[in-house]
Amino acid sequence: MALYLVQHGRSLPQEVDPERGLSDEGRAEVERIAGVAKGYGVTVASIMHSGKKRARQTAEILSSHLNPAQAVSPSSGMGPMDDVEPWVKKLDCAANLMLVGHLPFLERLLSRLIIGKPEPLLFKLQNGGIVCLDRRGDAWFIRWALMPHID
Repeated sequence: MALYLVQHGRSLPQEVDPERGLSDEGRAEVERIAGVAKGYGVTVASIMHSGKKRARQTAEILSSHLNPAQAVSPSSGMGPMDDVEPWVKKLDCAANLMLVGHLPFLERLLSRLIIGKPEPLLFKLQNGGIVCLDRRGDAWFIRWALMPHID
């Protein structure tokens, strides 16, 4: 199973959109990354998001390119400050899963899976970027990453 961790695309300021949906730049970056992922043959069985507008919009763009077998769906426990342990325990190795969410949750989950604890920061995600994790036995590792920018 591959686990894809995606930080939502760049969002609008709260003063412009209280729900903080994607900005035009954020939408364009996610479209570009999704197109690259499709071109590389990335496959996902399902895409889950935090339920926040910017994560849902990011998941929908990715879904339109990657055509997962299951519909995009919200999932609880993926808020910025949520505990990663429930996700560590429920990750199923049967099918490729994409999680679209927020920082620091995603970075903490990545660190927890790779080094066994949520800190220190192991990999810095970017808005609209994808990190692919894979598993061999009980050990998770980073297979690849696609980022909108080289910072």
